[in-house]
Amino acid sequence: MKLSHYLLLASFAGTALPLAASADIGSVKILAPADNAMLDADEEYPLNYEIALGSGDDHFHVWVDDYKSPAQRTTKGTYTLPKLSPGKHVIYVKIVDKGHVPTGPEKTIHVTAR
Repeated sequence: MKLSHYLLLASFAGTALPLAASADIGSVKILAPADNAMLDADEEYPLNYEIALGSGDDHFHVWVDDYKSPAQRTTKGTYTLPKLSPGKHVIYVKIVDKGHVPTGPEKTIHVTAR
């Protein structure tokens, strides 16, 4: 076999492995509220989400600024956000393993309460 054939085979082998490994990675979608949404202060709002757990993922947490929710295990649904004080807030969802260590997939949005 020619050297060019070996190089071609090696290049295909190198790309197949990352594709197979990436299929096991989870994902996070925040459906509502929208990023940069304006919300009324001192009101509760639903956080609508869809989570896909990957290999090694166990559950997820919702953070609103520095407040971390208890473990969440329902992968599609609604989480009621705490009442927001006036001002800018950061909401993020992180997938974690059984030890609560983030595994990578996360989503962040910013909202302003007035």
